[in-house]
Amino acid sequence: MADHTAQPSFDVFSGPLERLPDPLPVPTLRSVAGDARFDVTLRPPGSKSLTNRAMVLAALAGGRSVLRSALVDAIDTQVMASALEQLGAGVHIDGTTVTIEGVGGRWRPAGSDGDGLGLELQNAGTAVRFLTAASVLSPVPITISGSDRMHQRPIGQLVAALADLGARVEVLGTPGCPPLRIHPPQLLPTCGEVVFGALPSSQFVSAVMLLGAFMPGGLAIEIEGEVTSSSYVRMTLGLLDVLGIPVRASADLTVLRVGSASSVLANGFELDIEPDASGASAFWAAAASVHGAEVTIKGLDESGLQGDLAFPSMLARMGASARSLGPDESSSGPSLSVRGGGTLKPVMADMRDMPDAAMALVVLAGLAEGGSMLRGLHTLRVKETDRLHALKTELGKVGIGLELDVHGEPGAVRIEPPDGGLGRSPQAEPVVFETYDDHRMAMALSIIALHRPNVSIADPGCVSKTYPSYWHDFSKLYES
Repeated sequence: MADHTAQPSFDVFSGPLERLPDPLPVPTLRSVAGDARFDVTLRPPGSKSLTNRAMVLAALAGGRSVLRSALVDAIDTQVMASALEQLGAGVHIDGTTVTIEGVGGRWRPAGSDGDGLGLELQNAGTAVRFLTAASVLSPVPITISGSDRMHQRPIGQLVAALADLGARVEVLGTPGCPPLRIHPPQLLPTCGEVVFGALPSSQFVSAVMLLGAFMPGGLAIEIEGEVTSSSYVRMTLGLLDVLGIPVRASADLTVLRVGSASSVLANGFELDIEPDASGASAFWAAAASVHGAEVTIKGLDESGLQGDLAFPSMLARMGASARSLGPDESSSGPSLSVRGGGTLKPVMADMRDMPDAAMALVVLAGLAEGGSMLRGLHTLRVKETDRLHALKTELGKVGIGLELDVHGEPGAVRIEPPDGGLGRSPQAEPVVFETYDDHRMAMALSIIALHRPNVSIADPGCVSKTYPSYWHDFSKLYES
């Protein structure tokens, strides 16, 4: 049994991810450096969301595409790369550059049998959603399966959308969830159209948008009701637009039109992938939690495609300061910085467009002086785990209270810091935070450990899903 009352040095974070102690004891800032302030410049790995979108487009394009600064070491993108190779694309990784030989608009499955091709996509949500839709472009049936948790995550509305395009989808397990077998239509509609109702995930919309670029006449999409996590739909629109694919959208994103990419991407494309703003959110929140501390993320400014680039502005409402420098304002390229102010102010905010960054904000609100209210978090219930329930359970271990679905509003959360503030005594009772095989849980809860002694993080290797170097970068907070 590890002695969680001993405060280790930051050397505990060194070595390969798979060799980290489990649970991982995380020292407070003062126990290592004596002064909690830090000034750190980081460049997180490439955005998972952008990398996986670009990989699907590159695999379906003609010719050779090159993605630079991509996320290559994370499980989610490795799962995607393997699946695209099974579907007939050529994928070569050199450092953080991914070169993809595309299939020219129709998959060429290798080694398929009479039942078609099976893709085992583990717990990679974007791969499951994007490749379920893209299976319509296969000459043979495609079976999509994943982890036990993935088989609990609803996908019924995406299935219905594919039926609108002439596909036949067999549900092989729980109704409305993977595993699924997609039988593509013999003939794709010339002018495709799909209609969604209220959506549990914006990835359904992004999935059919990526598919639509390779439909004969493009694809029209209508959404009846609120657009969930609209920033991710805007990301997909922005990426298609950057690549020259014709796109149109209503102001509220309920009507979308994607034109054909067959001529635009006939010879592939080249793209630089932005650093992951969702991964950066934990570091920005860490800076906001410490008076005078600063974290600068290189390669990002407010003009990027990711919705979480608005997170520093949210932290400014809590008393931090934020600064964005564009490529023309700095000789070292764009950057986005957060500097901690004095006391953390409570906040009332709608986080529906920043669901991944919301995890760090919930934790930060637990350190504020006064209760906070966050809305729009209903999608967190259908992620790698039920993140709202998991946060309530884990933060309760250190006295932070979460009231879920306040006044009957799904996704509305009230956060109450402990009476008298977070316990910071060196004799504080040891706490092990469970992470539920969820990378975002580990990253968010690490912020608490910076301030509260005797905290350990279970299954620290779960960050490999999107940010394998997270703990290495986290150790820099103690070095500066």
